[in-house]
Amino acid sequence: MTQTIAPRLRTLVPLLLAALFALLAGAAPASAHAALTGSDPQQGAVVDEAPAQVSLTFSETVSTDADSLRVLDPQGARVDDGKPFGTGGTTYAVKLKPDLADGTYTVAYQIVSADSHPVAGAYTFSIGAPSETTVSTSVPAAGGGFVGTLYGIGRYVSYAGFTVLVGGAAFVLACWPRGAGVRVLQRLVVSGWLALTGSTLVLLLLRGAYTTSGKAGDIVDLALLGQVLQTKTGAALVSRLLLLAAGALFVAVLFGAYDKREGTEKRDLTFGLAAGGTVVAAGIAASWAMSEHASVGLQAGIAMPVDIVHLLAVAAWLGGLVALLAALYRAPADTPVPTSAVRRFSHVAFGSVVALVATGVYQSWRQLGSWSALTGTAYGQLLLAKVLLVAVVVGIAFFSRRWTARLAETAAVVPRPREKEKGKGKKRTGAPAAQGSGAQAQGTGTKKGSGGAAGAGGGKGKGGTGGSQRAAQLARQRAAMDTARQKRLRDADPHRLGLRRSVLAEAGVAVVLLAVTTALTQTEPGRTAQGENPGASSSASSPVVPSGALTLDMSFDTGGADGKGVMRVDVDPARVGGNTLHLFAERPDGKPFDLPEVKVALTLKSQDIGPLPVAPDRITTGHWSAGGVQIPMAGDWEVAVTIRTSDVDQVTVSKNAQIG
Repeated sequence: MTQTIAPRLRTLVPLLLAALFALLAGAAPASAHAALTGSDPQQGAVVDEAPAQVSLTFSETVSTDADSLRVLDPQGARVDDGKPFGTGGTTYAVKLKPDLADGTYTVAYQIVSADSHPVAGAYTFSIGAPSETTVSTSVPAAGGGFVGTLYGIGRYVSYAGFTVLVGGAAFVLACWPRGAGVRVLQRLVVSGWLALTGSTLVLLLLRGAYTTSGKAGDIVDLALLGQVLQTKTGAALVSRLLLLAAGALFVAVLFGAYDKREGTEKRDLTFGLAAGGTVVAAGIAASWAMSEHASVGLQAGIAMPVDIVHLLAVAAWLGGLVALLAALYRAPADTPVPTSAVRRFSHVAFGSVVALVATGVYQSWRQLGSWSALTGTAYGQLLLAKVLLVAVVVGIAFFSRRWTARLAETAAVVPRPREKEKGKGKKRTGAPAAQGSGAQAQGTGTKKGSGGAAGAGGGKGKGGTGGSQRAAQLARQRAAMDTARQKRLRDADPHRLGLRRSVLAEAGVAVVLLAVTTALTQTEPGRTAQGENPGASSSASSPVVPSGALTLDMSFDTGGADGKGVMRVDVDPARVGGNTLHLFAERPDGKPFDLPEVKVALTLKSQDIGPLPVAPDRITTGHWSAGGVQIPMAGDWEVAVTIRTSDVDQVTVSKNAQIG
């Protein structure tokens, strides 16, 4: 059996590792979960006098430090005071030095969004007139590089460790109490605890470099570590380590004293371990729920408990599956996994899947917000992959249930191999005894009775120790042969063989499923990716627009493949002075259209003013914005939008609007 399974394992493991690293590579760097929605001065603006400060507005609250907002002069020197501060809501500012010279200045930001993911970017504005600058606005993506890859691997290992630790312990308590004395299950659960503890420590050390410079040398920077400990994510990681200390005590009791208890004492200990273990497991799950996606956005007070239940359901199902697989393949021959344990796990897995589906539907609604986000965003596509993988695992589990039922039927009719061996052992034991009695009778009938007696006594004196050692050796050999025979009989059972193969397939898909789940936690939710207001109804299929006084819809067709769509332009407040422009591009099916380039020009032909160029900033998929757009006088303005869908396909569409 081992020779049959080994080639499968050698083929399966590289495939699973390849899938894991492909998913991690696709997930890093983490997508920005907080978007820059406005700034003062605006991107590309030319101001007459040096501003006293630069302020940035994001789509959600963010965390800042001394290097989060930096303003650099044309030579690359910092001209800010290095003390970012909040000005209310989601706007953050930094003071500038007085008497700044004319020229082009670069604003670079690197902050941490409320759901723990780093965000970085840069833009320029000019004082007096634009100038040459030595500063590049091409900043590395936050959370990327070598440190980002390590951080992504650490996140996967932490999820895997949590799943194995919680699921393995739950399998022993709820499905197979006798398994507490099985070495392979002990090693599995302890490995889960070690993986989760080690990865949490690594994430704590990597966190500072991950959210700032991304340099490997900053991993050991104690100043950065001190800053991390003051953040929400740092507090969550430290709390997880404290809970894991309690988890170590739980594991010690489960595998130390639990298997030796009987009767009422064991029932009481089972209840205590179940209650205490649930509290510890829920607390560890909360360390994710309270610092990531569930902690921000719509209905956070409901989303966090739901996320905890979701994580516990995943662990009970997939971790229990791994424990069952280990027991089926590695449990001792004299302690095989009973059919009753497999049946109990089947019930636990069913309940976990029900909880997983219920909580998953709520999370999907909360994070997507619209049907278009399901296929039009990376988050939605990963979610579809996760749903597909769950369906595959459930489908394989159907065959596992069938093998379990057949195994139970076989066990009901066929006596246990061990009982057969005991019967054979009795027959073998009786035969030598009879032979010995005959020999003794024959020896008694010799002519030299005294000599025979002396010979018998002498044999007993000289060979007593050697005989007992030989007997013990024979007993060990017989026990080893019996164990090997039982293992051969067990492995030859086609129903148990079918169960082992189906559970192996389930576990293989579960590894990939866990990798997709890890990637989901690092991907921008569809609701924010499409620029939808978290407070709006989820039934809205189009982006929520500001309460502007003017809205223009323009159909466009660049003439190339996939060149048709609709551009919506909102001008707020559509009057003389400063205005804010929002542009939303949609495909014919209503999905957001992510165009390579969008430009706007305003012209008042009656007064020969313009065209006044506007370069909007990309906010999210299909959404651009420009603030501080100056309209000098009232009139019938032409709003022209140049849209490019490829390197060669572009078109300009326009509409007139009364402004002022």
